[in-house]
This record gives sequence, structure tokens and C-alpha cells, in this order.
Amino acid sequence: MLQNQEKPRCQLQVKRVTVGILLISVTLLYSLSTIQINSSSPEFPVPHSCAPHPGQLSPEPSANSTQQDNNICAPKVDIMFMKTHKTGSSTFLNILFRFGEKHRLKFAFPTSRNDFFYPSSFQRTYVQGYKSGMCFNIMCNHMRFSGTEVAKVLPKDTFYMTILRDPAELFESSFHYFGHVVPLTWRIPGEDTMAEFLRDPQQYFSPNGINSFYLKNLLFFDFGQDHTLDPDDPRVERSIKVIAERFQLVMLMEHFEESLILLKDTLCWEMDDLLFFKLNSRSESTVSKLTPELRAKALQWNGADWKLYKHFNLTFWKKVEDYGRKRMEEDVAELRRRNAEMVQICIEGGHSVEPGSIHEASMQPWQPIGEKTIVGYNLKTNVDKQYQELCRKMLTPEIQYLTDLGVNLWLTKLWGHVRDIINW
Repeated sequence: MLQNQEKPRCQLQVKRVTVGILLISVTLLYSLSTIQINSSSPEFPVPHSCAPHPGQLSPEPSANSTQQDNNICAPKVDIMFMKTHKTGSSTFLNILFRFGEKHRLKFAFPTSRNDFFYPSSFQRTYVQGYKSGMCFNIMCNHMRFSGTEVAKVLPKDTFYMTILRDPAELFESSFHYFGHVVPLTWRIPGEDTMAEFLRDPQQYFSPNGINSFYLKNLLFFDFGQDHTLDPDDPRVERSIKVIAERFQLVMLMEHFEESLILLKDTLCWEMDDLLFFKLNSRSESTVSKLTPELRAKALQWNGADWKLYKHFNLTFWKKVEDYGRKRMEEDVAELRRRNAEMVQICIEGGHSVEPGSIHEASMQPWQPIGEKTIVGYNLKTNVDKQYQELCRKMLTPEIQYLTDLGVNLWLTKLWGHVRDIINW
């Protein structure tokens, strides 16, 4: 009996060692693929914008609800979306991809994989096809943010936006999604490793551990800040101020529809631009429900993120108040009604399904290492012709959509093939 129990543990350890070797190998491969040759060529300023003329952006420009004197409002198209981890950002990315295609905008995409060499700090040379003085409209893939480098790629009047999530829920999601690539978690005993970790985080955490940033203040890390700071450290407040000065709109995952309505009003978008299906979501059965005790411990451990979230939660609801509570409720209800209509039009069965029940490979979402927990959708076979293209785009996962947009993902795909070979 003891031997039967030890066998799965040994197999898990072998897989984890294999993951470690593969992570190092892939990192080396990517490092070689991104080596840049320094030259003394001069830097040129980024053009004001390379978007089509405002009159060409939309055949029927919508009027901004806050405009005066019947002025025509053209949609804002120069956008930097800071894609944070495990915050519903993949859902918004699909919205942004469709908006960019609709207006024939130019994306600043990464090369070789679907992020900008994360967790290294962003450098402009990570942009696919980058040359000094080139113009891009939208940047939106995962990165570790560097404001000075991003500013060298996008127009000066670019609109900066991002999304946050309650840090306790974010920690739970990150811990389980990335656990197989964080060696620090491999030695945690017991069945409920997250609860054991939160019982005494210092016993299992090291800031120098491989991928340890996934375990503490992940939001702070993504924004390029020091994620190891104690929340009472004055540098935390200074970091929050830096972030607040850079990003004009900070959305909240817990209030996603309200966030989209604020975006629509601020950027002069249309309700059609906001339609979405929830993408890259874990199966409900795999989500750990945080007890009040575990939630308190998670917030204490991620104290810097908690301060960040509380700051922008206040500013978010101030924006909602300025927009008008009743008006917001009406617009959110309209958006939900429109999304519900699209569910009936596009999705077979009207709901998401487990990975093994997805019919098309093109609809299969990327899965975390060692698990198949991310649900997806099946496209209806009898979609009305006028909705066929929209339905397929709304349901297309991030990796496949990036490929459709012409991004070279050779390293991401190589990693996917390796995982398939070893049955991950």
C-alpha cells in the first residue's frame, strides 16, 4: 500500500524536475532569440499617431455622451493596456483585438512568444519589428512594466489603462495556476498547499526563488515595482503614486461591466465595441473558496497589492459617481442584455465546457502546466451568417488570436508541443 502511495509522488517529482530543466532551456532559447545588436543609430521621436484619419475610423462616428455643442467625438485609438496576471485581462484583450481590427490599427506585439520576455522588465526592442521612430497604436501583451521604455514605442498622447483584482482572490488564482513552475511550492506538505503556505509564508518563500514573484504582490511586480516591500514602507505609497500618475483608467475585475462603461465614455467607444465572453477562466470545481481566515492571511501577505487595490477602488467609485449611478446601472444592464443575446447566438449550449469537451482545436485555451483547468466554448454550427465572424472572434482564445493577427509565436508553440509530448 505504501509503495502504491509513493509511486504518484515520485512521478510528480520527476515531472517537476523535468519542468525545471525545460524552463531553463526555454529561457536560454528565448534569451538567444532576443539578443539585440547595439548600434549608434539616432533615436527618432514617435509620430503623434499612425491611425487612419478620424473620419475614416468608423462609418458612423458615435457622439460622446459628455460632449458639448454637438461636437463629433472620434474614438481614442492610441492605447497602452497593461495586462496584469489573473485579473480577467485576457477577456479584455479579446475586446481590444477586435477594436484594433475594426479600426485598422497597428499593434506593438512581442516576438517569439505571447509576452514581452516576462518577467524581465520591458524593453522597446522586444517589440516585433521595432525600429526607432516607428508608430504603433496599441500595446497590450503581458510585460513587467517600464514606463520610460513603453513611452518610446507609443505616441505621447497614448491613453494608459490597466485592470486590478482583489489581491486575496488573485493570490489564490496565481498560486494554483502557476504552482507547477514555482519550485518553492513543491516542498509544501499536505493536500491543501495554499493553506499551509499562508500559515507561515516566510517558511516557504524566498525572494530569490525561481518565479517567486507569483507568490507575493504579483500586481506590484507586474507594474515594475518592488514586490517584496512591507506595506508600511513609504516606498509603497510612492509606487502607488507613480502608477496613479501614469494610468488614466484603472479597471476592476470585480466590476468588469462598470469598468467597460467608464472606458466607453472616456474613449468615445460604442456599445458594440464592449461585447465579450469570459475567456481564460478556471473550472469552478478547481477554485479554492477562501475562508475569512485565509482571506485575511492572503491580504496581509500581499499587503502592498492590497494598498494598491484599495487606492484604485476609491478612485474607481469616484469615477462612477461622476458618471452617475443610475446612468451606470442602465448602461450595465444594456451591456449584459447584449452579451446575453450574443451567448444565445454564438455558444453551443449557452455555457462554457471543460477542455476535453471542446470540439475545435482553434477554440482550445492555453492550459497551465500539469493541469487542464481552463474552460472554453464550442461555436454553434448554425450561426446566422451576419454573426459568424463576430462569434468566432469573440470565442477565439488569446494564443490563436495572436497567430491570426500575424504574431510570431514559435517559442510559445514549441513549449506547447513539448508539454503535449510529456502529456501535460
